[in-house]
Amino acid sequence: MRPVSDSVRFPFAIDPEAGRLAQEPDYAAHVDQLIRQVLLTGPGERINRPDFGCGLRGMVFAPNSTATAALLQVMVLESLQRWLPGVITVDHVRVTATGARLDVTVAYLINARAARRILNLVVTP
Repeated sequence: MRPVSDSVRFPFAIDPEAGRLAQEPDYAAHVDQLIRQVLLTGPGERINRPDFGCGLRGMVFAPNSTATAALLQVMVLESLQRWLPGVITVDHVRVTATGARLDVTVAYLINARAARRILNLVVTP
């Protein structure tokens, strides 16, 4: 059985030396990749899971206001709680909209390691 620390790297790549999918040996980096997948995938992009994702990229084009930022905070929190409940526990989410840019900060606990981490994500069109 593979240890929990080895997982498939995102974005997918082939390891030229091993001739197989590239592995991500750092579990914390793997969890960061999972969060990015949830946040940056728009609903309807995955074939067998049309409701997967948060659709954060599409929200870059929404009107820039505090109401939009508050809505995005709720969307991010709900998406992470829905799609990664056994992997992370979200402490808080902060979204700020500056011009055509979204700054997203997610503070979370990696459940398997009891390690607290923060992911800062900048989304631009």
